[in-house]
Order: sequence, then C-alpha cells, then structure tokens
Amino acid sequence: QVRLVESGGGSVQAGGSLKLSCAASGRTFGTYAMGWFRQAPGKEREFVAAINWSGGNTYYADSVKGRFTISTDNGKNTVYLQMNSLKPEDTAVYYCAAGGIVHRSPQYFDYWGQGTQVTVSS
Repeated sequence: QVRLVESGGGSVQAGGSLKLSCAASGRTFGTYAMGWFRQAPGKEREFVAAINWSGGNTYYADSVKGRFTISTDNGKNTVYLQMNSLKPEDTAVYYCAAGGIVHRSPQYFDYWGQGTQVTVSS
C-alpha cells in the first residue's frame, strides 16, 4: 500500500504562485510514476502533470505548459508541483497520484491522495 499526503494548497490572486507537495510513504518501491490531477466543481478529473521518480520523463497538460513544473525529491519520497502565473481557471482540488507508468490517464494510477484545494481569484 502507498500513502500519499498533499500539502501547499491555498488561495492566491491571479498571477500569483503556489507550490504543492506530495509525500509518499509505504511500498513506494512498486511505483514508477507520479502525477498531479485536478477537479473543478461540476467537471471531470483532468490531467495536470506527470513524472517518473528519476525525473527523466515529464508530461504536462497544454493548459499548464510553461506555467507549472513537476519535480521529485527521491530522498524525501516527495513530488512537487510549482504553479506560477496562476489563473482563475486553475481553481480546483488538486490530487497527487502514484502508478506504474507515466501517463495522462488517471486509470494508470493506483494510489491517490486526499486532495488539496487551490483557489485563484481574479
């Protein structure tokens, strides 16, 4: 079992920045990829970014490319999402996920955190 705990969410004005963290514990050796997804009220969960633990492969949704950066700290079993130039449409609950391959689809991720709220005001 893998446990994921997100932190770093909050409220910020448009143009501001936030950095989300996701600490993984448990049987993390069985996971190869980490991802961030988000879900806004009334919308489906959507892909934001994904990375493998070595940091060699990264994927981003077109809507966040150039503004968000995903990274890992293997020593801390932690994955980060640096979010810059935030927009009101980035408002959502952000979820960390762990899985076997780096992919945009949530079906490839087996473990999920509880989510952290990000609110961007105009």
